[in-house]
Parts: sequence; C-alpha cells; structure tokens
Amino acid sequence: MSMTMTQEAPAKVRQAPMPRHGVDTPKLFATIDVVRGQPELAQFQFRATSRWLEGTHSRSTMAGFTGAGGEHSHVAAYKADSDHPAVLCGQDQGPTPVEYLLAGLAGCITAGIANIAAARGVTLDAVEAEVTGDIDLQGILGIADDVRNGFSGIRATFRVEGDAPREKLEQIVEQARARSAVFDVITNGVPVSIEMAN
Repeated sequence: MSMTMTQEAPAKVRQAPMPRHGVDTPKLFATIDVVRGQPELAQFQFRATSRWLEGTHSRSTMAGFTGAGGEHSHVAAYKADSDHPAVLCGQDQGPTPVEYLLAGLAGCITAGIANIAAARGVTLDAVEAEVTGDIDLQGILGIADDVRNGFSGIRATFRVEGDAPREKLEQIVEQARARSAVFDVITNGVPVSIEMAN
C-alpha cells in the first residue's frame, strides 16, 4: 500500500532488497519504517457499499478508504456482483458471498507471500491457492438450530515455486498466514454491528 507522509523517515533506514516480481521492496521497507515512527498512520478503514438488484443478486462497490492520515480512492470504483446459483434459488449472476470470503483469504495470504518473498530476496515463479469451505445449509434454511449458518471448516492449500528451498518457501507461507488480516478475522472473529439506516 502506498502512503503519503508529511515527515521524513527515521534516520536509520534498513537497506531493502531490489524490487522483485512486481513488489517495490524499497517502498515496502520505507513504509514499514515510517509507520514504526508514526503509528497513527497505520489506522485504516476500508468500505463497501451494496445495492440489491433482484432476487438474491446484489452489487457491491469498493471505491474509497481512509488511512495514512487521509482519504484515498482506488484507481477505479471496483464492483463485485454476488448471487446464489440456480440450485439455491438464485440466477447465478455472480459468486456467492461465502465464495468471496474464500477468495479474500486466498488473495490476502497470496499478497503476503509475494511481499515476504520479495523482502527476503526470494524470486517467485508461481503461487497458486486452492481454498475450500464446508457448509451445511440446514442452519441457513432454519431447519436445524444446532447447525451453524457459516462454514464448519476451511482448508487452504498453497503451491509456491521460487528460487529458494522448500523449507524457506514454507516459512514464507507460514509468515503470510500469521500476518494475514483475513485469516485473523476468520479465525478470531470481529465485532459486527447490523442496524437500519434512518
């Protein structure tokens, strides 16, 4: 993530590896050093708005967010449609919301793998993830109160290829998991409030 800072970075700045496989490691290390000196810059708020279209079909938009001391906009207002497949009484106009959750986990850990590998001087050739989630619809459908509404289990398998031994690649994946915001939200939960607008 890019940050605009008003103060100079601390005098003692680590020497970052050269940019690698699309990751600007000097900028990454500079960002870490600046945030270390100004922790208030680490406070971010991401937002999504959603509009119902028809049936179980809705469209969410992600356009702006706050962080690094100010308001920011994505280069484009990103849109994501969600729906249910026909077998679940939808029109299949997009992935289900729970599939976005799986994709979010894959994307978050994959981004971490790319950044951590670049920071450690490892060049990646390929990163692929397969994420699966098991769900029993008896909970959602109100058939069984003792069945939870959400996933009962999620499994993620990563295939990583690069110019490092398997053990080092495994350490990179583990650090990416340990630093993943989405993994944290899924495994530790987060307070969520739902209310009606005035």
